[in-house]
Amino acid sequence: MRTDSPPADRVLSLDGVYAGYGRTVVLEDVSLELASGRSASVIGRNGMGKTTLLSTIMGFTRLHDGRVAVCGTDVSNARTWRRVRAGVGLVPQEREIFTSLTVQENLAVARRTGEWDVERIYELFPRLYERRSNLGNRLSGGEQQMLAIGRALVGNPRVLLMDEPTEGLAPVIVDELQVTFARLRDEAGMTILLVEQNSRVALAFAERCIVMSGGRIAYDGDSATLRKDRDRLDRLIGVDAG
Repeated sequence: MRTDSPPADRVLSLDGVYAGYGRTVVLEDVSLELASGRSASVIGRNGMGKTTLLSTIMGFTRLHDGRVAVCGTDVSNARTWRRVRAGVGLVPQEREIFTSLTVQENLAVARRTGEWDVERIYELFPRLYERRSNLGNRLSGGEQQMLAIGRALVGNPRVLLMDEPTEGLAPVIVDELQVTFARLRDEAGMTILLVEQNSRVALAFAERCIVMSGGRIAYDGDSATLRKDRDRLDRLIGVDAG
């Protein structure tokens, strides 16, 4: 395992990572870097390691080899809460909001000092402001996803990880969230790693696309290249690009 430190301007760095669950290795020799203010999308078929990649960054998996660094700090052996303090925020695939708490309370419990406060979340998602007194289990699927994103943002992360945020949502809500993702990328200058099953959404969001296959990175390059070469995209992800 390497011990030299990555450059501080690299908000996220994975170097030769092998990780999985118990003795089972899912990720094999995964290396990637994400600079401050830059974003990337991660696509691939189900079971290819996309969610495991985010779980490894968060410290939910067993690291067998390699290194994970956040903002120049090696967090390979750090607990999840230390990774959060180092600057990682996660929007999980299952949303995992507190259904017994109100919208306001969900945001308040995750709040950390920084430019993203509850008021700014309400500006980003006016619908959450309208429902700020509603319990989490009284929200629609789209509203729950907005709350999950807002809860991650009020933690004021340096890098935001989003795991299939459009899954199961109506097309009109997906379109609305795409606008939000673009605002976070362009206006707020967020560093975002987006895992997305919908390749259309993924390729439109970021200039850089990472394709996972068999726990390895099969492609790491321009999204435009894959948009223009549909046959190559289909071969890499094994499904119709839509």
